[in-house]
Amino acid sequence: MTFPIVPDLLSSLFKKPNTNPFPAPQLPPTVTGLLDEVNQGKAELNPPVPAPERLRGKMTYNRETCIGCNLCIKVCPAHAIEAIPAVKKVRFYVSQCIQCGQCTEICPKQCLALSGEFLNASHDRYDRSLIVER
Repeated sequence: MTFPIVPDLLSSLFKKPNTNPFPAPQLPPTVTGLLDEVNQGKAELNPPVPAPERLRGKMTYNRETCIGCNLCIKVCPAHAIEAIPAVKKVRFYVSQCIQCGQCTEICPKQCLALSGEFLNASHDRYDRSLIVER
């Protein structure tokens, strides 16, 4: 009896990972302590892996081009887009967005795009950097 997954499993042992490594070689006791050590020159961070072409990252929004049709809201499976009826514009919650790109495909004015920016973390899910409306 042969298992077809065994060759794939063995070959994956010798491949490089496709993800970014953790910024430090070992998990530090505290992240703020590690950052202090980096600023003092006592520790180094692993360099980030460059973002691949056509990465679907943080949403960009051209507010001037938007006509307020709300088609993006209708196709968003994550409910990350909110209408602002007073100005006929929309607001994007990056913390909820799953970067599927459906809103960018349906937009008749192409005022939406997914950028190469992928570092969207914050301790506050309603941080101003995680809301796109300008």
